[in-house]
Amino acid sequence: MDSGTPRYCDVSLPVPLDQAFTYSLPETLRHRVMPGCRMLVPFGSRRLTGLVLRCHDERPDVQIKSALRLVDSEPVLDENLLALGRWIAGYYCAPLGEVLRAMTPLGGEIRQGRMYALTETGRDATRQLLLDSSPEDPALRLLHMLEARPLSAAHLQRQIPLAARTLHSLERKGLIRAETHIAGKDPLRAASARLRVEVLRRPDGVKLPRAERELLAYLELHPGSHNLKEVEASVKNAGAAARSLARKGFLSLEPERLAMSWMPDSPAPHQLNAHQQAALGRIEERLGSGGYEAFLLHGVTGSGKTEVYLRAIEATLALGRGALMLVPEIALTPAMAGWFFQRFGDRVAILHSAFSGTERAVQWRRIRSGECPVVVGTRSGVFAPVAGLGLIVVDEEHDSSYQQDETPRYNGRDVALVRAQAAGACVILGSATPSLESRYNAGRGKYTLLELPQRIEQRPLPRVELIDMRVEFLETRKPATFSRRLLEEVRARLENGEQTMLLLNRRGFANFLVCRKCGERLQCVNCSVTLTFHRRDQRMLCHYCNYAAPVPRLCPKCQSEHIYFQGAGSERVEEELHRRFPKARVARMDRDSITGKRLYESILQGFREGGYDILVGTQMIAKGHDIPNVTLVGVVNADITLALPDFRSAERTFQLLTQVAGRAGRGETPGLVLVQTNAPEHYAVRFAAAQDYALFYEKELQFRRAMRYPPFSALANILVRDENQEMALRMSTEIGRLLTPPPEGMKVLGPAEAPVARVQKEYRYQTLIKAAGRKGLQETLRRVRSRAQELRWNPTALVIDVDPLSLM
Repeated sequence: MDSGTPRYCDVSLPVPLDQAFTYSLPETLRHRVMPGCRMLVPFGSRRLTGLVLRCHDERPDVQIKSALRLVDSEPVLDENLLALGRWIAGYYCAPLGEVLRAMTPLGGEIRQGRMYALTETGRDATRQLLLDSSPEDPALRLLHMLEARPLSAAHLQRQIPLAARTLHSLERKGLIRAETHIAGKDPLRAASARLRVEVLRRPDGVKLPRAERELLAYLELHPGSHNLKEVEASVKNAGAAARSLARKGFLSLEPERLAMSWMPDSPAPHQLNAHQQAALGRIEERLGSGGYEAFLLHGVTGSGKTEVYLRAIEATLALGRGALMLVPEIALTPAMAGWFFQRFGDRVAILHSAFSGTERAVQWRRIRSGECPVVVGTRSGVFAPVAGLGLIVVDEEHDSSYQQDETPRYNGRDVALVRAQAAGACVILGSATPSLESRYNAGRGKYTLLELPQRIEQRPLPRVELIDMRVEFLETRKPATFSRRLLEEVRARLENGEQTMLLLNRRGFANFLVCRKCGERLQCVNCSVTLTFHRRDQRMLCHYCNYAAPVPRLCPKCQSEHIYFQGAGSERVEEELHRRFPKARVARMDRDSITGKRLYESILQGFREGGYDILVGTQMIAKGHDIPNVTLVGVVNADITLALPDFRSAERTFQLLTQVAGRAGRGETPGLVLVQTNAPEHYAVRFAAAQDYALFYEKELQFRRAMRYPPFSALANILVRDENQEMALRMSTEIGRLLTPPPEGMKVLGPAEAPVARVQKEYRYQTLIKAAGRKGLQETLRRVRSRAQELRWNPTALVIDVDPLSLM
């Protein structure tokens, strides 16, 4: 054997363990395997797909298993992306295997199922049962079928009724064993609506079944590429015939490309104003000279940041390099994709989580092949394998949607900066309301500040008025969802044929149900929160765990019938608008009303085309949307985020109010913004109404400096959780003991009960660490993780959130 041929490989698996696993390589794989390829390996009783990190000849001291199959013929992650994955694992204290799984959205290419096989005991039992049992006995039939070869659970369940229960019983008795079976998906088995069919060659001299002949005859009469689902409407059994002909090489069946019909038309490129030209010139200069630089593009709403992005990407492509555009939410992807497809055509790929696994895999492969040098995506798009990466744009860089809320808990914006630095690329962080950390970094020279202080075409910023709802109550003597002034302005817009957007950043109809007699509130059985009333579904719903309960007619505690609903959500706003303006066409956009992946686009497109007069929604309507006929924006309650026990609550309030105000007056008619509040004196509300970011930044910076919050410290939140409260308390006490006295240069707050003390049946306790430097913080977090492993805590019991955006 060639001494240079590796005999072993280290594989990173998607499990919550901080280690790679070594496997021996069969002879057939030794010349083919490379770091970055996916490998199918045994892991306990399961089979898992992991990523190869290293190939070597270092035999481990322990007994090892053999790798089973190489999934990829070439690496899916190159050396640069592997290095980025290692950085994420180290910085965010996350298992490398789970990081790498998040970086490769290729699960749609793999089919996974359970296979059953006889054990030796099972073979002996089968012979005995043949003598003693009825041939119709389900257990005997299953064992007899498995004598020939292992079979899938799906196949067995199709053959024998109630097979699942019998299989479980036989497995428990040790007569059969179950294995996870992983295989590549047949791309031809994709749904017909996702495939395009086209004739490759005529089957001269080949005898074909009737259905295949009829399909070929139809396609010859209608040349070109067709959606297979549409062909099925005209030709009987076209789906099966097309797949058979594709396997024979007579037809091509390719994945359907993204349809552009659901993407809004984008405006034609406009002449850049002096501020845009100056910003673009500075970016192009750096792109031309090469190397890393981060730009903070601070532009007021409607200042033309998107046009600067597009022209910077054009300059990047002209240099032969690729570009990556990140947006915070799926709702923004269609609008941005419309701009990009119009400008760059088929060179654009889209990546976001609303796509199916197969659709994401297709897009990822197009990027990997170099077919698409321009990528538009949400948070996970930061891992797109763009060849020759020259530019990353992070739109709405302040948005909390860039923060992943499960392991690995990375921030897409910060990962983009690290990736660009390693690639020698430029980064543009764009926002009308930059995060305090980004603006502070620009002030210190870490980022280059570029400003767009005016709207394009010299359009004025909207006029913003504050409506004090305390005064409204004193004058009307009744609580109300809408002030009189807001109702008047909505009515005026309806009469003038103009459109209105109303923001209430709370889902549901009512916040909670309360008993007037005993004060009881209906709580979730799994979480320490009240249930929210959803009128359309007639149920009480938990927004943390999705537990649902029927709406009670009597108080569950005292049986009183005097129960009522308190507070308002977006569903109630919609209903009240229908009642007050019965002829108005009202649409609602929140997580409850958006039930399908295309509903975002259809509602926004309908509103953009004038199909609706009023759009009600949560924060998903507040940013990125450019609809010229919107002349009124109303904020139903500006105080929701101010009440949260979080040091970022004022910043979030300012950002949300400023962003939603920016949706008004983007056409020829000036805009008006009405903000209903019970705290008009709060600086976040006042400065948002004045649209004065500079004053807010200075005021908030004073608070952060005094309290040693970011950007004046590095922050980490350590949370422990367990269904057993005593165990959760023990773990939190252990962390408190480990951090006493606090390490040098650090302040430790806690451990204490989390603001939401119980979620999904788990009790939660958290400890907040403020550190003067990142190096010391990382060392401390590694000590905490090591201690958890020594004490054999459940791997999911410890959650470490580095640079948390929320302490809830």
